[in-house]
Amino acid sequence: MFDIEEELKKLPEKPGVYLMHDKDDNVIYVGKAIVLKNRVRQYFRKNNKTPRIEKMVSLIDHFEYIVVGSEDEALILECNLIKKYRPKFNVLLKDDKTYPYIKIDVKSDYPSVFITRRIQNDGAKYFGPYANAGAAKEMVSFIKEKFQIRQCKNFKNQDRACLNYHIKKCLAPCMGYVSKEEYKNQIDQISLLLDGKIDSIIKKLKEEMEEFSEKLEFEKAATVRDRILAIERVSEKQKVSNISENNIDVIGLYKNEVTVCIEMFFIRNSKMIGREHYFFDELKDMEESEIVSGFIKQYYMDKKDFPSKIMLRYKLEEKEALENWLSNKGNRKVELKSPQKGEKLRFVEMAELNSRITLENKTKDKTDILIELRDVLDLDEIPYKIESFDISNISGTFIVAGMCVAQNGVIKRNLSRRFKIKTVYGQDDPRCMQEVVTRRLKHSIEDSKSSGFGALPDLILADGGITQIRAIKNAMNDVNVSIPVFGMVKDDKHSTRALVDEDKNEYRISENLFNFITSLQDEVHKTAIEYHRKVRDKEMTKSKLDYIEGIGDKKRTELLKKFGSIKNIKEASIEEISEVKGINKALAEKIKNEL
Repeated sequence: MFDIEEELKKLPEKPGVYLMHDKDDNVIYVGKAIVLKNRVRQYFRKNNKTPRIEKMVSLIDHFEYIVVGSEDEALILECNLIKKYRPKFNVLLKDDKTYPYIKIDVKSDYPSVFITRRIQNDGAKYFGPYANAGAAKEMVSFIKEKFQIRQCKNFKNQDRACLNYHIKKCLAPCMGYVSKEEYKNQIDQISLLLDGKIDSIIKKLKEEMEEFSEKLEFEKAATVRDRILAIERVSEKQKVSNISENNIDVIGLYKNEVTVCIEMFFIRNSKMIGREHYFFDELKDMEESEIVSGFIKQYYMDKKDFPSKIMLRYKLEEKEALENWLSNKGNRKVELKSPQKGEKLRFVEMAELNSRITLENKTKDKTDILIELRDVLDLDEIPYKIESFDISNISGTFIVAGMCVAQNGVIKRNLSRRFKIKTVYGQDDPRCMQEVVTRRLKHSIEDSKSSGFGALPDLILADGGITQIRAIKNAMNDVNVSIPVFGMVKDDKHSTRALVDEDKNEYRISENLFNFITSLQDEVHKTAIEYHRKVRDKEMTKSKLDYIEGIGDKKRTELLKKFGSIKNIKEASIEEISEVKGINKALAEKIKNEL
């Protein structure tokens, strides 16, 4: 048995990484430390820990650690282990999408321009990343239209030029109508455009236009003129004034009582090329610097494009280690900067403002719904966590229950739970409801280390009327808990028309509340029905072997593999049955007697 106090005494005074495990051996947290002995001991000492850390510590069954040579090595290992285990108490970046880049295959005689999300070491040129895929597509469309480069994949050995040539959208390299040098000139101009060197490309194009004019090739001169005007229009869209920094990422953070929002600005070649935001729940007790530090590790773990600077508000404790890690991964020097004044601070403030606006816009409607629900039901607190229960059976057979959770106004399918009824037989939905709710409440009260249910809800909604409410009240009395309970009253069309309490008082709801409660009702009903169907189908397909004690899935499979059918097993001798892997003579006799 793992003795935490004894193991704490054995911790070395060296840098390393520690892994916290729950009783099911799941890794729930990965952290690094300059001195393992000091850092790990902190978790198990009586000090002012946040509720989140308290919760984590309550789930720790044992821990392990890995000693490394330096803080930098610890950081690298920590990032790799977080990526591997994705522990629930670490800052986890759930949005694993990759950003689009514009690629030019310069090794080809006649390169094409296209969008890719994979950067390879293939000698091609990559431009980006573009936070907005639409912006990347728009740029590629613009390039194809204005620079007349090839758009086909197989362009060699063609019998004739395609339609794009005739409508002046391609120079037809497939037919040899353009030289490699002339085509290369187009590609060079495109590269200057994507690099943001607008002045250089416009200067070059103006020289071309004048040259065509002097040769009296006015049609070609007009084409170049149109291209100049188009590029100027595109460049105006991309401009952000007063950006002197060339290649930076800006991080802004804002959090409310429930959610954290991180806003990213991407500036490349002195132009803001896009923005992106990320949301994190259940991090409100963490320090902002800790959240940002965890985010940086997650975000840049698999990145190919690294900025020269990352600007943020907070001074990070592991700043030096992070800079070394980022620089090694990006093969360039990467600095973490916390500006105090000037344009750099202005961009950090802009990112923070956008993170606040983004979060407020995301949560406004949901929060308004919850506030309205509180006011309608006259609750003491806003019901941030709502749970709903439903019973499903056929004439008292295959009885199951479903539970679904709405957190911060959003249904969380990963928190849904399913129950088989253990103590009730026959058609008795209220008793089934009482059993299920009792089991659910006990999980959080008595066995929090392994429950997975989390905190108790602020409100319970039953898919039913007065009898279901009273059943839930009885369950709460059994475990000495008090939570507001209401039923969802249906109309003739089986749609929720109101909420009702134990005293039969009905609470009329608005259209917005109706939509929210209906979605909750539909979700819990779906959860219960799907589980009922699964249990019923499984039960219907059971063989006689499933009812023999000592026969599980593996032994049943081995028996049927050898004999082919129940009939053949019946006809086989005890010696033949005992030859099957995992079947001894005593079990073989039991099988013969019970089949």
